[in-house]
Amino acid sequence: MAQHNLGTVLSFEFIRTVTKKRFWIGTLSVPLILAVVFGLIFLSNSSTDTAAEAQKNAQFSIAYTDASGLITPADAAIFGATPADSPDAGIQAVQSRTVDAYFDYPAQPESTPVRVYGADQGIFENGKYAAVAQAMLAHAVNEKIGSPQLSALAAGQVRVETVTYDGTKESGGLGSVIPPLVFLVIFYGLIVLLAGQMLNSTLEEKENRVTEMILTTLKRTTLIAGKVIALFAIGLVQMIVFLSPIAIARLFFPEELSLASLDLPPLILDPVRMTVGLLILVGGFALFTTTLVAIGAVMPTAKEAGNFMGVMMALIFVPFYAVSLVISDPQSVIVQIFTFFPFSAPVTALLRNGFGSLSLPEAAIVIVILFGGAAVMLRIAVRLFQYGSISYTSKVNVRTALRAGPRRTAAEEPPTAAGG
Repeated sequence: MAQHNLGTVLSFEFIRTVTKKRFWIGTLSVPLILAVVFGLIFLSNSSTDTAAEAQKNAQFSIAYTDASGLITPADAAIFGATPADSPDAGIQAVQSRTVDAYFDYPAQPESTPVRVYGADQGIFENGKYAAVAQAMLAHAVNEKIGSPQLSALAAGQVRVETVTYDGTKESGGLGSVIPPLVFLVIFYGLIVLLAGQMLNSTLEEKENRVTEMILTTLKRTTLIAGKVIALFAIGLVQMIVFLSPIAIARLFFPEELSLASLDLPPLILDPVRMTVGLLILVGGFALFTTTLVAIGAVMPTAKEAGNFMGVMMALIFVPFYAVSLVISDPQSVIVQIFTFFPFSAPVTALLRNGFGSLSLPEAAIVIVILFGGAAVMLRIAVRLFQYGSISYTSKVNVRTALRAGPRRTAAEEPPTAAGG
């Protein structure tokens, strides 16, 4: 019977939430925003590359002077450039529109800027002058070097791959940091989007004055546990929705999402750190869920509960004020406090796990704290809900509720013998 009731609460809470328009508006807004941002970046990069290439290949009349002696008449002819008698003559030619642009190459272009003068054609079109001036000088230099390999080296076009070691084991560098930090992003997304749902999960029935009727057929532990499990299921749905744009983009646009284009190292999935990250994510989510459910059980209205939600949200952002210390000195006192204090532990531990400074013993302690704290908060939530379920106008006195003995609801009363 208890399993049946738990399944009923779970399915009711889950279906009630996922069938609301505002749930899908909030959930789909994240991947939609990501998709729009990705699309804009893709289009912007494509148009920028096209515009830059077009500017380099733009055709317009050019006069030039070259005090460096690097540019030969043959180099200039490729770009349709003709020598000017003097810098003043070149500038006057632009002003009179005899030529479109004049390039003044100094004696030492490596330390002195090249002066470019052109007929104004608008902010965006004017960029073609500098692009062609640079291309003209680069071509001349490459011709003098006479070797594409040396030209590339001279331009600094060298890829450097760095390998670091932790003892005799090769460390992953940035490629091993990114995957574990995904759990931190998911944690923030779930808490930010589901915090209101967590808080209101026990408040909705109280505000609708139906709690007494529900507790005549359900045990309070079953009701609270069902709500918490339903929130986990809803969080799983949101997690899948959040990751779907990345999976779709990776499938259909693999080159645009290639890490090589960002000059990032290959991703390394460390099984231990990924497992630790997943357990911290689940434990932290469980702790915040049960805590917000307990707060909802105490408060008579959602408006009053909202003040406490602000405090809870602040707790998950506090570690970011010390993020540089978390990364550079993880053994400092403040970082250790943040690591093992239950409500700052998820963010701090996920950060440290991502950067590889969270040892396995520390990870084990954090995981025990989070899951243990979630279990304790679940029991507290049940006790507070017992006393706050019919408190419609004032909040429950937490100390009184915790000190008092358990109070049975109608569903928890033992059956009596007929005629007893």
